[in-house]
Amino acid sequence: MRCPFCKADENSVIDSRSSKDGYIIRRRRECLGCRRRFTTYERVERTPLRVIKKDGSRVPFDRVKILKGMLKACEKRPVSTTELENVTNQIEVEIHENFDKEVASKHIGELVMNKLKEMDQVAYVRFASVYREFKDVSEFLEELKPMVKKKK
Repeated sequence: MRCPFCKADENSVIDSRSSKDGYIIRRRRECLGCRRRFTTYERVERTPLRVIKKDGSRVPFDRVKILKGMLKACEKRPVSTTELENVTNQIEVEIHENFDKEVASKHIGELVMNKLKEMDQVAYVRFASVYREFKDVSEFLEELKPMVKKKK
């Protein structure tokens, strides 16, 4: 691992910690050249997963797209980036556990909506309105009805 500060190749691992789900290892390192410390993360390398989009095209799975979509939906909402990163990790693990080579974008969207519904209902509605491509207010209201009934 190359030091991000002085570019030296020699360093030592000071501390290693596994994430809660066990799929990521955080390593604290110290450069033997400049003595500065930095953090690295290791993930299990999996076979490349492809996403089947609505139009039938296939693209490589990209967890960053999930995180970006949730960040946009949660803009100005009381949801931390750490929470969203944890949810993104959960979704990624679930997808890799249930699919070997390909997954439909519809399935990923449903997973994201379910997680957002648990975290923040406003963020859920924002995401759903874009994901489900509501054409008018009546479709939007249909989506809200079950949520309003639960509150009563």
